[in-house]
Amino acid sequence: MSEVIERFLRYVKIETTSSETSEIAPSTAGQRDLASLLYKELTDMGASDVFYDEEHCYVYAKIPASEGYENRKTLGFIAHMDTSPEASGKDVKPRIIENYDGEDIVLNKELNIVLETAKYPEIKAYKGQRIIVTDGTTLLGADDKAGVAEIMTMADTLLSHPEIPHGPVAVAFTPDEEIGAGTVNFDMERFGADYAYTVDGGGIGELEYETFNAASAVIEITGVNVHTGEAKNKMINAARIATEFDSMLPAEQRPEFTEGREGFYHLMGIEGSTESAKLVYLIRDHDRMIFENRKAIMYGIGDQLDLRYGAGTVKVNIKDTYYNMREKIEPDFMFLIDNACEVMKELGIEPKIQPIRGGTDGSALSFRGLPCPNICTGGHNYHGRFEYCCADSMEKIVEILVRLTAKR
Repeated sequence: MSEVIERFLRYVKIETTSSETSEIAPSTAGQRDLASLLYKELTDMGASDVFYDEEHCYVYAKIPASEGYENRKTLGFIAHMDTSPEASGKDVKPRIIENYDGEDIVLNKELNIVLETAKYPEIKAYKGQRIIVTDGTTLLGADDKAGVAEIMTMADTLLSHPEIPHGPVAVAFTPDEEIGAGTVNFDMERFGADYAYTVDGGGIGELEYETFNAASAVIEITGVNVHTGEAKNKMINAARIATEFDSMLPAEQRPEFTEGREGFYHLMGIEGSTESAKLVYLIRDHDRMIFENRKAIMYGIGDQLDLRYGAGTVKVNIKDTYYNMREKIEPDFMFLIDNACEVMKELGIEPKIQPIRGGTDGSALSFRGLPCPNICTGGHNYHGRFEYCCADSMEKIVEILVRLTAKR
């Protein structure tokens, strides 16, 4: 078994699910377990400037340049340690399917959990290769422990083979990316890279420098509860106004009806009674002007309902969370994309440049002055029990990362 696969199987067994309801950083204690392990492994392999920020749960390290490459810019690689709270990450039981036959995969015979090719046809492309799956009761954790394993293996490869030419390299592992807090306490100075890649993408060949612009919206509605027998012209039903608010948004602009660069409004949660109600939304769009207009539409709906039902009935609170990193990559740093494409082609991999229908740590970091496109990890079906990762792809991605370190 190759080093990257051994590392991956070791890391996914550590529960690192982040929590959206936690008020501490990191949001869960398990992330510290993986951070401590990575700190030890980096120290043992001989990396330089290895540092574990125990307070905030970040791990940083450096790999000095090979002889003759000392004056190169420092290239960074970043992956996140947490897994999504949308599915359990406890007691993950990974299994390697050797020489996958291209058919449905029975993940759990006892519970009749099957990864069906009819629902996930892209898996057929991996016929004849090794696929890593779960027992169908948890997610796998390839998002982003595959990225963690690939960066760690790259680091060990460079340190073990000083004959490989490369410039100075910085690596970092972050907590709580899945809940939008991956870069909150990221130490740019300690990381010390001039530009970087997040290794947090999907299938082999994926390369992204365009993300959504993103915001969250909380709609708070205050009603008036009156006995139903005396309610005429007095009652203001907050729960009903909540459904009215949602109905005023364009129904076709929901995530279940959009793809590619199409943005959306996503109703994450709704709760309420006659007295009060709350709606929680995600707002997403790749185009900054359309994104700003989406927010204006939500404010406008709030104003309409407030006029209809009385001042103070509807409050719309919108908070931006990240922006499209294309704004920061495209002017001066497209060579990062060109370099990745060149390396992939050298290895016989077809680059697949596409927009991310989401965001990465790289979105926030790019706007903090660290240009940071996103590169593949080899995984699919993230955040759910049908997640899988191609072992062959992971080994090739390590090669991609190693070769990138020799580029400018």
